[in-house]
Amino acid sequence: MARAENSVKDFSLFLASVLLFYIYQLASMSNLKKWKILQSEMVLNHRWCKVRQDKIELPNGKVINDYFVSIKPEIAIILPITSNREIIFVRQYRHAVEDFFIELPAGHFDPTQESAETAAIRELQEETGYLAQQARKVAVFYDKPSKDTNRIHLFLAENVIKVGEQNLDITEEIEVILIPIESVLDKITQGEISVSGTIAALFLSLQLIK
Repeated sequence: MARAENSVKDFSLFLASVLLFYIYQLASMSNLKKWKILQSEMVLNHRWCKVRQDKIELPNGKVINDYFVSIKPEIAIILPITSNREIIFVRQYRHAVEDFFIELPAGHFDPTQESAETAAIRELQEETGYLAQQARKVAVFYDKPSKDTNRIHLFLAENVIKVGEQNLDITEEIEVILIPIESVLDKITQGEISVSGTIAALFLSLQLIK
């Protein structure tokens, strides 16, 4: 009986310590403050690259004169699955790191011109020739919020069908690759799929597939 009471007491102390830890964490979070923008100007305003330079004051009073922010458009990304339970990927050259990468179909869009879902379905058809009759919204997330302003809108489309050929931009050269769902995790661990946005999209979406 005494042993049982001691066990209950120890467990209660454990729960109390966990509760105190989370209370402390919440209290610490509530003390976080936004940075104050003292001055801001566009230092690069090119069609394909926009950079803003901010002069900011940190909560501790320190002033940073040259914090650079990349102004980027919203991105729509889609995870398309065929009736054979294959995921449609695209493989293309990425010049910044001078290598080829396997990714999900995706592209920039202007929210004032089209919805994220419309953009995702359009990008899928343009890059692969496959059509999604409808797409389910999975999540909206950020890739690099410390420097980039845009969000990534993720959609899942099942039973997509091939309806035509690719309709690529002049700068695009894309290989379409179909990978069985069961092989995707191995591709990630082996480094064959290594783009962060695609990996995040896969882990968010695969749990929703029937």
